[in-house]
Amino acid sequence: MQTEILEQEGYTSSFVDDAPARQLFPGIELRTLWQGAGGSSAHVVRLEAGSTWEGRDVHEPGPEEVYVVSGTFNDGARDYPAGTFLHAPAGSWHVPSSSTGCTLFVFYPEG
Repeated sequence: MQTEILEQEGYTSSFVDDAPARQLFPGIELRTLWQGAGGSSAHVVRLEAGSTWEGRDVHEPGPEEVYVVSGTFNDGARDYPAGTFLHAPAGSWHVPSSSTGCTLFVFYPEG
C-alpha cells in the first residue's frame, strides 16, 4: 500500500521544542506555534509548579480557548486536570497558576 503525501497551500506544522520560548513571568513560558493573518494564534504555555501569573490575564480583544495537556491548571478560582477544555469569552479574565505544574495548548481564534 502506498501513502500519498498531500501538499496544500496554507497547511503548516510546528514542533513545540523548535518554537522559541518567551518567559511571560517567572516560571511561565510561552511558545508560539502558529499565527494567522487575522490575528488568530496558537501557543503552548508551560507553568512550573508553584508559578502564578502576575495580575489578571484579560481576554481582549477576543476569546481564549485552553486545553490542559498535562498537570493541573488553576484559573484563580478552581483546578482543572489534564483533559479539560476551557473557553473564556472576550472581556473575561482569570489569574493562571499551577501548584503542580502544567502544560496548556492555548488558542486565540480572533486577534
